[in-house]
Amino acid sequence: MRGGSGKIRLFIGLAIVAFAILKYCSSAETNHYTGETQYVDLTTDQEIAMGLSAAPSMIQEYGGLHPDQNAQAQLDRVGNKLVNSSVGKNTEYQYDFHLLADDRTINAFALPGGQCFITAALYSQLENEDQLAGVMGHEIGHVIARHSAERMSQQGLAQGVITGVSVGTDGGGEAAASIAQMLTMKYGRDDELQSDDLGVKMMIDAGYDPYEMIGVMEILKNAAGPNRAPEFQSTHPDPENRVERIKEAIRKYGK
Repeated sequence: MRGGSGKIRLFIGLAIVAFAILKYCSSAETNHYTGETQYVDLTTDQEIAMGLSAAPSMIQEYGGLHPDQNAQAQLDRVGNKLVNSSVGKNTEYQYDFHLLADDRTINAFALPGGQCFITAALYSQLENEDQLAGVMGHEIGHVIARHSAERMSQQGLAQGVITGVSVGTDGGGEAAASIAQMLTMKYGRDDELQSDDLGVKMMIDAGYDPYEMIGVMEILKNAAGPNRAPEFQSTHPDPENRVERIKEAIRKYGK
């Protein structure tokens, strides 16, 4: 009976894995703005709705919005200039730029659909408007490339594999989870590099100095300190490695 039960479990597990893979592969489509084939099962309207829904909780998590209206006005001006000078203008996304009150956490991020954020801690470290454009161009790049939606599909695939292996084998779930985590981390680093590339292009199109993005990398490097984790163990590439790719992008886009 045990042998028969094991075979049934294995069959069910394989079926779960096969379904997860089929669902993931059937979501393939071409991103009109990057030209890449990606796997996304969310519509643009769903991305926008998700971002708008999550924005208030993210603002609260970082201590609310910063009260400096002049700084917020500068952020809005830079963000909108980047969008209106790039392929971002042709998207259906609703772009909003938020200066967060957190003065300790050096961070910037974007939610699906166009909600972009920067903390006061990072904003205060920036030396000029071009560096702010570098940060925001990077975050707008995440939105245009649909990285959050793509990551959700990847995580759905990973969860399906984990579930299938756990059902089909004894003790295989932990190994499957480790493999899935490594795969999604790799995609995360690729996302960051692509957003750097898109950010450089947007900076050039909007008339900002793209070399100032290298200064942003120096700020991030100094913020991480001497004991930062090896690149392979992080979803973000090492700032030093990102600099080389940024220089390549500057050469590619002709400045």
